[in-house]
Amino acid sequence: MYKSNAKNESEKILVVGGAGYIGSHMVKELTINGYQVVVLDDLSSGFRNSVGKAELVIGSIADSQLLHQLFSANSFIAVIHFASFISVGESVIEPEKYYLNNVAATLNLIAAMRKAKIKNLIFSSTAAVYGNPVDIPINESHPTEPINPYGRSKLIVEKILEDFDSAYGFKSICLRYFNASGADPDGELGERHNPETHLIPLTLEVLSGRRQQLTIFGSNYETPDGTCIRDYVHVKDLCQAHLLALKRLVAGGSSCVCNLGYGTGYSVKEIIDTAVKITNRKINLKIEARRPGDPAILVANASKAKHELGWQPKFNNLDQIISSAWAWEKKYPWN
Repeated sequence: MYKSNAKNESEKILVVGGAGYIGSHMVKELTINGYQVVVLDDLSSGFRNSVGKAELVIGSIADSQLLHQLFSANSFIAVIHFASFISVGESVIEPEKYYLNNVAATLNLIAAMRKAKIKNLIFSSTAAVYGNPVDIPINESHPTEPINPYGRSKLIVEKILEDFDSAYGFKSICLRYFNASGADPDGELGERHNPETHLIPLTLEVLSGRRQQLTIFGSNYETPDGTCIRDYVHVKDLCQAHLLALKRLVAGGSSCVCNLGYGTGYSVKEIIDTAVKITNRKINLKIEARRPGDPAILVANASKAKHELGWQPKFNNLDQIISSAWAWEKKYPWN
């Protein structure tokens, strides 16, 4: 049976999926800010050595018995949820996997929280809930018409949380990320998905020699250089937004949904060109046909996060984002 090792229960946070990319950066941020942190992660895509000195419990949010033990042994003031599958392409091929984990297991977590009288949840959502954009930049009132099971799974959870707030007073803040990117400025943490699907780390893997070729999909979009444009947000700024959301809920604030982006878009070509400039290396590039369902432009209007959460991004500079990711890539293999 699980038993807590912590001595101070007054500001204890459960981070589910805390051994993964964004989760591990969040664990570090919480620790720096004096919170007691417990991580629940099944290590299917996370890493044991990413959680620092935080207490790690290996397991799944689908495990009701484990959740009961965790919540009985700890007095958590909130839960921060990063334990979702995130690959759009995989979700199309394996929708059952995404609905079971992202929806059913998350509902299991929420129900267990409610039973334990924990009513504060920060939920990692996504810009994929919007689908093909009607207006750019995208604000939170934009129609939500996801075009893949990943986006739908996140939107379903948002609706569940809305209903739980209305019925039970269960408070949540859903943060709709645009493109999470970059690495810990101290160089202790970074992105290491397996397989990797994100543009910046893929580009840097080619530039470091770990990967032979970078493939991009589509060069004939209606954008200035023909490649897709996206809003890239440094992981450190994402963590700051989560911290502000946590403080809002713990202080008795209301539920809300906020975009997290900078409002500035960069094309695939601009990302590659910037990475080549920073690394001073040449890249082997292959261009293939467009992938179905890739919108030409996705850029956030994040004024709501700035107004309601007091979010003030500090790393909204493409050179800074890619330089931090390159510093991490150069440390491969990571111990």
